[in-house]
Amino acid sequence: MVGPMRPQIVLFGSSIVQFSFDNGGWGAILAALYARKADIVLRGYSGWNSRQALNVLDEVFPKDAPVQPSLVIVYFGGNDSVHPHPSGLGPHVPLQEYLENMKKIANHLKSLSDHIRIIFLTSPPINEEQLRKKLSATQSGRTNESCGEYADALMELSEELNVKAINLWSAIQTRDDWLDVSFTDGVHLSAEGSKVVVKEILRVLREADWKTSLHWMSMPTEYAEDSPYYPPAPDGTTTINVSYCVSRRSLQWDL
Repeated sequence: MVGPMRPQIVLFGSSIVQFSFDNGGWGAILAALYARKADIVLRGYSGWNSRQALNVLDEVFPKDAPVQPSLVIVYFGGNDSVHPHPSGLGPHVPLQEYLENMKKIANHLKSLSDHIRIIFLTSPPINEEQLRKKLSATQSGRTNESCGEYADALMELSEELNVKAINLWSAIQTRDDWLDVSFTDGVHLSAEGSKVVVKEILRVLREADWKTSLHWMSMPTEYAEDSPYYPPAPDGTTTINVSYCVSRRSLQWDL
């Protein structure tokens, strides 16, 4: 294990998580913002549904781990919402079972520590026309309506569980041009789609009344003290502390 120990923010989910470091993805943006503040840990599994997540929950989040995450951001639902295939194969999970699975995930995470925080991400919308052109062979049975149904249900469950949640299905569709700019293939998020995810996550972190804030601007910067080895200021009497510049360089849009 590498020191010094930092808070861990774990991203746990299917391809929306696994690919979150691609194409200017939301995971990569978070990693840049939290540089020298927290470690962003990726646990993404493309193609998975909530049933598969339950099967590995104890392995990914063992109760006897020496250090537990400070925050877990969980995304499952898009694959669960795919319509059932006549063969019985495929990722579909009935809505009520999906909700029960997400409840079990939340309860397991809560049992790890009194201080752990959770954010659920709902299914984002999809561009069905783009999907048919680029991923028709692997994504049959996926509809925007079904994604929205699972998203709404997860938001209701999250309120019951007192878990923070972000309705990506609604948030991404607030842009007039969302169909044109939000996806790389109709399902997975483009850089523009990822910006919405980051803004929503930061909004939740900024508004949360948690005892210790996990918003990046509220967290201490590691080894942030001044140093005579930093670049001299123009007046030559002191140095410019560049330890605070790393994250801000990535801010190309309003957070």
